[in-house]
Amino acid sequence: MADVWGRLTGKAGVCLSTLGPGATNLVTGIADATLDKSPLVAITGQAERTRIHQDSHQFLDIVNMFRSITKWNTAIASLETVRKVIRKAFKFAESEKPGATHIELSEDVARMETMAKPEPVVAVRRPLPDQKALAEAFLLLKNARRPLVLAGNGAIRKGASRHLRQLVENHSLPVVHTFMGKGAISDWNEQSLFSVGLGFRDFVMEAFNEADLVLSVGYDIAEYPPDAWNPDGQKIIIHIDFTTAEVYAHYRPQVEIVADIAATLDEISHFLDEANIYFEPSWYKPIRQRIQTDIASYNLSPGDSFTVPGTLNILRTLMGDEDLLISDVGSHKMWIARNFPVCCPSSCIMSNGLASMGIALPGAVAAALEQPGRRVVAAMGDGGFLMNSQELETARRLGVAFTVIVFSDNDYGLISWKQRMHGGRSTGTRITNPDFKKYAESFGIKAYSPRTLEQLSSDLQQALNRKELSVVDIPIDPMVGDQLVKRLRNGSP
Repeated sequence: MADVWGRLTGKAGVCLSTLGPGATNLVTGIADATLDKSPLVAITGQAERTRIHQDSHQFLDIVNMFRSITKWNTAIASLETVRKVIRKAFKFAESEKPGATHIELSEDVARMETMAKPEPVVAVRRPLPDQKALAEAFLLLKNARRPLVLAGNGAIRKGASRHLRQLVENHSLPVVHTFMGKGAISDWNEQSLFSVGLGFRDFVMEAFNEADLVLSVGYDIAEYPPDAWNPDGQKIIIHIDFTTAEVYAHYRPQVEIVADIAATLDEISHFLDEANIYFEPSWYKPIRQRIQTDIASYNLSPGDSFTVPGTLNILRTLMGDEDLLISDVGSHKMWIARNFPVCCPSSCIMSNGLASMGIALPGAVAAALEQPGRRVVAAMGDGGFLMNSQELETARRLGVAFTVIVFSDNDYGLISWKQRMHGGRSTGTRITNPDFKKYAESFGIKAYSPRTLEQLSSDLQQALNRKELSVVDIPIDPMVGDQLVKRLRNGSP
């Protein structure tokens, strides 16, 4: 919840736990926030300082345990340090690149009283781009014929998406989004080539093959390894980000512009305007058309088995541009990333750097609390739902309204899909589900279990339009994934 809150607001979400098992239960959420660049502050309890020198009930070295999954973490040792520690935790969590920080509070320190006032918050201004680096980037762009923008997580933070949209629209630059960058420009925009990130070659890879320059905007290699789109390491790359590029054999930028992303995009836009540079769109328009045609090919007809991509096509027609879809992790996430058009930043959220199952349901609770007037959909597989389905009680108790979609195939579908791709069969992935409709109703929640195409469309529409919590259990045919892989291997990209 704190992770998703941070992504939606840009302000640190806060989570609190007891010592021992409470702290260990935070590990996955904290690691997810750090890898997906979400501002988060975790506060954990700890045993009294008088007993942490020995084996003691529920005592663990939490600070050391969290060291590798946080940007910064510490224990409050005295009252004199409280205000500084609190300010530092929030400053580090929210500064670029954002992530998780942690504060440990022992039982005896927690009982103390202080009159200290919070440290004042001072706005931090990010630096403007270096002129020499800009000049080098301009020269590369001037000589390019088929430049391609790779929009990552950073392209949707700090207002960067608005400046990116202006740049690509005015100069006909195609944009490929990572899963985390979805919405940096609208997929309805003619410059969008949708997303990249699947574990096999898809239509979008044609654009990388043909591009003679990649303008990397706010991209982290944790989002999608460069090996996949730059296999020989020879692409000309301009790196634009808040921090320097990772040292990586397949990601060696000719120019790094380390500065405010929005300001950098403005400078590049100004240069292209002044030089009257406009890129020919004919090379990437057929790729966009193939992607759109493929997405439309999954439309369901009466009598068809339900599929994730087919359901997503219905869902897209029912959801508004500003509505929020939160994706859990599983095979459905691959389809959401690939087939679900996104129209604006922060309208599609998923766990990607850590790829942690179980984020969608508590994430939707956070989104509904923070933006109560917004329609929110939490999409998950049956495996991910069972990991955190108890949060239906939390959502019900808090009175929040959103729609839960459970894609059911009685399997850990993404693992099965990968096993079949690599070994020809799956093993150890089957699960046995309860009746999800009755399960939801036992919490006093409205639930649907469609079995025909007419029911599917009607139930989804009713669930989205009801201003209350609802669950839609959709049985799916998972073999659509295998069919996609086979089709792509047999003659597409």
